[in-house]
Amino acid sequence: MNARESASLSAPRSELPRTTRLRQMLTSTQLEFMMEAHNGLSARIVREAGFKAIWGSGLAISAQFGVRDNNEASWTQVVDTLEFMADASDLPILLDGDTGYGNFNNVRRLVRKLEQRGIAGVCIEDKQFPKTNSFINGERQPLAEIDEFCGKIKAGKDSQADDDFSIVARVEALIAGWGMEEALKRAEAYRQAGADAILIHSKLSRPDEILQFAREWAGRGPLVIVPTKYYSTPTDVFREAGISTVIWANHLIRAATSAMQAVAKEIHASETLVDVEERIATVNEIFRLQDADEYSEAENRYLSASRASGSAIVLAASRGAGLEAVTAERPKVMLPIAGKPLLRWLVDAFKKQGVNDITVVGGYRADAIETAGIKLVVNERHAETSELASLACAADALKSDTVISYGDLLFRSYIVRDLVESEADFSVVVDSSLTEPVNRSVRDFAWCSAPDDRGLFGNKVLLRRVSSELQDGAASGAELPHGRWVGLLNVRGAGRARLQAVLTTLRARPDFDSLDMPALLNALIEAGESIEVQYVHGHWRGVNDLDDFRRAGDFAHGQTPLASAGTGGEAQ
Repeated sequence: MNARESASLSAPRSELPRTTRLRQMLTSTQLEFMMEAHNGLSARIVREAGFKAIWGSGLAISAQFGVRDNNEASWTQVVDTLEFMADASDLPILLDGDTGYGNFNNVRRLVRKLEQRGIAGVCIEDKQFPKTNSFINGERQPLAEIDEFCGKIKAGKDSQADDDFSIVARVEALIAGWGMEEALKRAEAYRQAGADAILIHSKLSRPDEILQFAREWAGRGPLVIVPTKYYSTPTDVFREAGISTVIWANHLIRAATSAMQAVAKEIHASETLVDVEERIATVNEIFRLQDADEYSEAENRYLSASRASGSAIVLAASRGAGLEAVTAERPKVMLPIAGKPLLRWLVDAFKKQGVNDITVVGGYRADAIETAGIKLVVNERHAETSELASLACAADALKSDTVISYGDLLFRSYIVRDLVESEADFSVVVDSSLTEPVNRSVRDFAWCSAPDDRGLFGNKVLLRRVSSELQDGAASGAELPHGRWVGLLNVRGAGRARLQAVLTTLRARPDFDSLDMPALLNALIEAGESIEVQYVHGHWRGVNDLDDFRRAGDFAHGQTPLASAGTGGEAQ
């Protein structure tokens, strides 16, 4: 036993090369099965169904191109399709390689190209190029000369770099009406030329020819069959006959065809999707088969540093105190501001900065929230809870770098741009132009490690505390606040897990339902986290009451002076 054989016996099947796994199936003492696939999606379906190998059907691959099974699809097009199939599934693929797409030289090149793409083997048939499907006037189809076909087999075997790459010789003598003796003669010649298995084909609806061939073949080598016509034969009959492998050769393309025909006809006739939508695969199922989740994980891993994509959580569960006159039929976040809902201004601002995965936490009249471009989750207890309870409803959205935002904000685009470009695990926006209350709604005053020195840029400033009570600072002998937190927090990298941990700790408190976002910021600081401050001087507005609502349109149109301060921030 050589080292390769020893490794093959000891390694789990999933760790074995595809060529080795196919070779083991062909030489197994147990009956094995292959299922047809014709593209990447069907290859993944075959794998999930539990099959151990794929038959790359020439008929099915031609059909999915919309051409005939007469070598109308070039061999390079077939190989390109196989590459997608091999990428979509780790199963070994045995290609239905027709006649080898030409003479011995074409077979040599084909084998090399298949090995380069991770294909485990090829089946070639002893007809003349270009071929016609065996079930279309098969008795009229000429066969290749035995010596010529043996030359193809030898050329293929001499060209393979992997000893386990398999070449299966398909005998068409029974299809062409040449008789059993000719079939056996050809099979033996092909075996001696180096074929790793013989595929014996029949167009009869009974397995009589196949069983006779198997008896007379007497186990001289692996025997493969394609029971498309004699499909009603009990599978145990094949086991007892010593068949090595059964190929279900074209059933996925046929199933897909009949389903597509029926659905297309029904939609055309009814002019609606209502009757078919629940009977077909969901769009999410297609995403799953495409492995969309893996892409999202890779995007988080490789693109976070370049900020090519990000996410946001918008807290928008409240009706809005002081806005009852205009929120009877809709939540605050859907109030019209200069021609479009407040939420749309917020979503558009995020998307302009590459923040595309946006989760909105609704509550009051969540049914009236437009969901285009967002994912909506609902805080069912919004009437009795505060902001952290809403954030907890969207905790699953913290899978990538995330901006957590109040839902009643308008701001100039550079604010989000600078926030998401911060390298800090935690960063917030503080408005240094407002340090004293102008009405009762003003809150979220921020004490920082240093004031906003607009003449010195690049100095790192950290958040020390957020509170709505100015007297807290006076009572402790501290200086007046350095500004106001506007309601934007960016969390990136390892900070996401640490924020989740702090949020979990807060959820254990009996007063959790009453806690707001400043409570989370203060808890992060108490836990030793550094929260970097991005100072701004106006350039934003909150919608907290009717006066804010009236002025918001001017801000949205860019008519508010750039240095005017925001006057809101309530969200839940």
